[in-house]
Amino acid sequence: MSNSATIKNIKTKPFSRFEFLLAGRYLRAKRSDTFISVIAGLTLTGIAIGVATLIVVTSVMNGFREELLSKILGLNGHFIAYPMDKRFFDYNETAIKLEKIDNVTHAFAFVEGQALASGNSQSTGVSVRGMTFDAISKLPMLVEGVDQGTWQGWDDSKGAAIGYRLAIKLGLAKGDMITLVNPKGAVTPFGTTPQIRSYPVDIIFDLGMVEFDSFFVYLPMQQAQTYFKLFEDVLKEGIEPPDFEATDEEIDAAYERKYFATALEMFIKDPDNLDEVRQKIYESITRPMILTDWRQRNETFFSALQVERVVMFVILSMIVLVAAFNIISSLVMLVKDKGRDIAVLRTMGATRASIMRIFIMVGASIGFLGTVLGSFFGLLLAANAENIRAWVSDVIGVRLFPPEVFFLSTLPSKVDLGEITIILGMALGLSFIATIYPAWRAAQYEPIEALRYE
Repeated sequence: MSNSATIKNIKTKPFSRFEFLLAGRYLRAKRSDTFISVIAGLTLTGIAIGVATLIVVTSVMNGFREELLSKILGLNGHFIAYPMDKRFFDYNETAIKLEKIDNVTHAFAFVEGQALASGNSQSTGVSVRGMTFDAISKLPMLVEGVDQGTWQGWDDSKGAAIGYRLAIKLGLAKGDMITLVNPKGAVTPFGTTPQIRSYPVDIIFDLGMVEFDSFFVYLPMQQAQTYFKLFEDVLKEGIEPPDFEATDEEIDAAYERKYFATALEMFIKDPDNLDEVRQKIYESITRPMILTDWRQRNETFFSALQVERVVMFVILSMIVLVAAFNIISSLVMLVKDKGRDIAVLRTMGATRASIMRIFIMVGASIGFLGTVLGSFFGLLLAANAENIRAWVSDVIGVRLFPPEVFFLSTLPSKVDLGEITIILGMALGLSFIATIYPAWRAAQYEPIEALRYE
């Protein structure tokens, strides 16, 4: 009576207690099953390593993208408008008009040009940018990145602001003179002479991005306009032109200097909402201008980063795939070793489906435990990526992820829950798929054939 009850219980209840009990016993090591248990342990470790590696790599790649994007958009506008007319006099009026557009937070003009910078030790090419204090105050990253000096009184100063890496390269400290050489200088009968000016270093900043800290030189707006000769002298309204006998003071008094800018920068509330704001900008401005957005200016860079991210994900997924194949081998050996047990269960009334479920649970448990352990250690490593990088660099004496190559001074990491879900789902899915064939083979065992030689 009890036997028939047991048989009935086995037949009628999928995932019953006895199935879980048998699956748990097959997972535990015995002396005769040591080799199989070692393979199962290595499989679990392989899945854990694969999951952890995927989490760490995707988090670091996300951190790189997020950090680079925040640095780039923290100093460069979401839109830059270049006037078709080189004499861009009404830049202040145009900026005020653009700031009234919905979703535009602020707009300001700037002057930009290339020059050769010289210091106490060597020379290097730099990008010189002229900005007012009002414009700089709208860039928190630049305001908060000051290491030495202050932006107070910037508009009336005749100094320069440079990054700390550029200061080290040129051998400059605060108060030293930086010399800027521009090949487009004054035109003389003997040709064009370079424009050479020296400015005291009033500010040294550290923005945490190599490109900005080693390449940009900031000047007050008017100083930059004068240096690049972005001005023209216009006769004051209601004043007759001075005759040739007039003194220099009288000539200077009769004319006023009108400065113009290189372009306008605009920042918007949502950097991804470019198309809608672009249309509104074109509808607001009357002068012909060329608009470029941050995606166009950095398209190649971010496309390469995205491709690298996808390729790394696919390559590292191979670790999980190999570990999943190990589940197949360990289960096949387990099925071979437990042939007699399977035959006994079948004679007691266990169905093929019941046998299949038992071995699926064995393999799936290995995949599940490996995935859980891998996710735990992966999230732990991702949260401490920079600390681990610094520790490893100190131990081996080699600088990992040098900022000169990777643009950033620290190793960023950002965990994306959506990507973590995909990784865990992939690992669990592959582990489950890997169990199907061995479990199906176990279900095909015939009790008579299995017990014939016992």
